[in-house]
Amino acid sequence: MADAARSTDRLGALDITRKLAAICGEPFARFAGPADEVAGRTARWVAVPGGPHAAAEVLRLAAAYDLTVVPRGAGTKIDWGAAPAQVDIMLDTGRLAGVWHEPRDAAVAEIGAGTPLRAVQATLARTNRRLPVDAPSPGATLGGVLAADESGPLRHRHGSPCAQLVGVRYLDADGELVSVGESGTEALGRAAPGSGDGQASGRGPAGDGGSAAGRGAGGFGPGGGFGPGGPTDGPAGGVGWGAGGAFGDAPGGGDAILGRGDLPGLDVARLLCGSQGGLGVLVSATMRVHAIPAGRLWVSRPVWTPLEVHDLVRAVLAAGVDPAAVELDLPVPVPLPRRRIPPTHPSVINRPDHPAVTGRPAAGSLVVLLEGGPADVTERAERLSAVLGAEAMVSHHAPEWWGRYPFAPGDTALRIEVPIGDLHAAVYALRDATGGPVPVRGSAGSGTVHAALSGALPPERVASILTAVRSVLIARRGRCVVVAAPAAVRRAVDLWGELPALPRLRSAKAHLDPHHRLAPGRLPGGL
Repeated sequence: MADAARSTDRLGALDITRKLAAICGEPFARFAGPADEVAGRTARWVAVPGGPHAAAEVLRLAAAYDLTVVPRGAGTKIDWGAAPAQVDIMLDTGRLAGVWHEPRDAAVAEIGAGTPLRAVQATLARTNRRLPVDAPSPGATLGGVLAADESGPLRHRHGSPCAQLVGVRYLDADGELVSVGESGTEALGRAAPGSGDGQASGRGPAGDGGSAAGRGAGGFGPGGGFGPGGPTDGPAGGVGWGAGGAFGDAPGGGDAILGRGDLPGLDVARLLCGSQGGLGVLVSATMRVHAIPAGRLWVSRPVWTPLEVHDLVRAVLAAGVDPAAVELDLPVPVPLPRRRIPPTHPSVINRPDHPAVTGRPAAGSLVVLLEGGPADVTERAERLSAVLGAEAMVSHHAPEWWGRYPFAPGDTALRIEVPIGDLHAAVYALRDATGGPVPVRGSAGSGTVHAALSGALPPERVASILTAVRSVLIARRGRCVVVAAPAAVRRAVDLWGELPALPRLRSAKAHLDPHHRLAPGRLPGGL
């Protein structure tokens, strides 16, 4: 990026600021401050464009002077993943906001990338609809959720956010506005927001049809999925840049990468999922929406060992109760003891040393969410309680930890994905590598959980833990990714682990951003 430094020196930083202000408006372009950083890398300017075409002009300005651009939504995951090599312009998407979903019973909604997820849900709730996306990051925007392919408990039934895409509008590195799939407003016979001058063209196939993939659609970022697999035989991961899936079988080259030929156009959209803004700047996404369920119940049961969790999850999935989510919480320190159950109870028969009989403290809890009609949900909750045994409890409210990560700022946050039949092995491997219990929380029903390592651990210790855990997971079609970490750890360890599809990711980067102006270094392999 030496050329960038020379060009900005030549023009002068004030001149760049004036040009950004002319595009975005005086209050919406400024020099960056200490808080304007990406994984510890401070930006030089912040631009907040008021619409898609202003955002396109920012990218064209960056292209003209060889400046790098990193998109930012609410900044809730700005420290996830690798630090970019350089951040010249931070493109804030806060004004690329709005929800378009008329008529009232529409099955899709087009949502601006900068729209907070809470605002999306509040708007849809007026017509008794919801977006079945419950990303844990408070205040996250839809664009940020898609850029990280961040999922919450509802992923068990509805798939990742990427799986619910019907279409996207995004800006490529040259500032061209590209439409892929179906726009919600265009599907209703209306002009898409911000499309006045008809620039919806470019490298992607504008208007290509196609439907969002099912449970397996996902990305490759720190929050995203990988590889094939469903709720019983593998992680609810993506068909993106992992081992297998649509891209795993695609021949190289731009046509395959962009979804031309034999691949549906929405494969372009899936490239953006988990890309951390490294392949394009999302403008809006058309998502599937659903009616808000009339009834919701949470059925919980204390658990003592990872192996017991394995047995209970199998029983839950075999019970035919159609869970919306199956979540596990293994906190540290250990909670207070639960009440004992009689040794003659079917769930512990012939197991006199079981903690539920001896009264030893529970290690955590398994909680199942049931959604649907009130009477139907009540009946399914009764059946599930019988399966889980006397310790099962039914509540109208989620537990306090529901939809929250087990890690805090400053921790080293891990994401573990493994077929559900091997989740217990992954937890045991993590405990063995660290020498004790580690907070673990996430979707036991899809084999995707997060774990927290103390931020005080030295980088070499974290590296040894990762090596040990990954050696167990690799034979089980699993992986362990570092989601976020202190700067010293981030610099010293391999954040991603093995990624067989890295050559195709490299090809996609070369095709969509050949000059590496979009978030350079944020993607795996330093791309």
